[in-house]
Amino acid sequence: MSRAPEIPLIDLSPLPGGRDPDPGARAVARQIGEACRQHGFFYIVGHGLDPQLFERLDLASRKFFALPLTEKMSIAMQHGGRAWRGYFPVGGELTSGQPDLKEGLYLGTELGSEHPSVQAGLPLHGSNLFPAAVPELRPAVTAYLSALTAIAHRVMEGVALSLGLPPSYFYQRYTQDPLILFRIFNYPPSAPGPDGAEGWGVGEHTDYGLLTILKQDGIGGLQIKTQDRWIEAPVIPESFVCNIGDMLDRMTGGLYRSTLHRVRNSSGRQRLSYPFFFDPNFKAVVEAIDTSRAPQEDGQPRWDRANLHSFQGTYGDYLMQKVGRVFPDLGQTVLPGGSPRKL
Repeated sequence: MSRAPEIPLIDLSPLPGGRDPDPGARAVARQIGEACRQHGFFYIVGHGLDPQLFERLDLASRKFFALPLTEKMSIAMQHGGRAWRGYFPVGGELTSGQPDLKEGLYLGTELGSEHPSVQAGLPLHGSNLFPAAVPELRPAVTAYLSALTAIAHRVMEGVALSLGLPPSYFYQRYTQDPLILFRIFNYPPSAPGPDGAEGWGVGEHTDYGLLTILKQDGIGGLQIKTQDRWIEAPVIPESFVCNIGDMLDRMTGGLYRSTLHRVRNSSGRQRLSYPFFFDPNFKAVVEAIDTSRAPQEDGQPRWDRANLHSFQGTYGDYLMQKVGRVFPDLGQTVLPGGSPRKL
């Protein structure tokens, strides 16, 4: 397995967000663009997150995963209904049809029953489920989501500039009211399989939306497929790992690629990770940025055999087709028609 010094580390601080870009901001945007073309992944520092905010989240999360399984199951995902929120145990989530070796908590933007999207029964919109035994988890998650949303808007301004677009391009069309999805994952130490290798915490996949911002603990285990090889994404203190998703691939006609990645916890210790998904509005119609340019293809079929560039519809259409395969039983209660649909 190769190391990943080639995955760029980008200092976000010259990218102010919400103001006219200066030469420093445009230089950052060029770095982001090169990373999106070459790898689909990059690290960011200079993001401004208060380290104590993450420490509070991390401590509360570890306290939650240390609870007895019966207590964690009291907020299981089946109690979250159409909001698709709550806890799932090890093996409860599938990637490419195979159970992942992780447990987790699904969260998102907190929306009360009076919110129009909740009133309309829109999937993935609603209230979070929090454990009564860890009351500090709710405020930690709420503060963290607010901070990460601001960082994501800054990164997407950089992505827009890297494409020669106004910095507000994505905000005006897709993310003024973004779909925010947040996961807290716990990967127990993996048991060796028949080949002697540990099982996969998460099998190889791409992310669905615009941008993922990942905070790793100190354990590592994230692997990225760049060109024809898998490389490690080591932990860099005070950094986030960013990667682009299928919808940015779709919008750019493959110029910016959503990249395969996977996780294996070979440390012998518990591993926690905190992926934050910054996605288009559920009802936003996803369109190519430059409709005059034919999609770029590399001759290799995607891992899931899907054709992103033939997709027509809203982001919600695409997302629901995907998540119904991750939790098939739950998907039957949420998806129109009762079962996942193919792209």
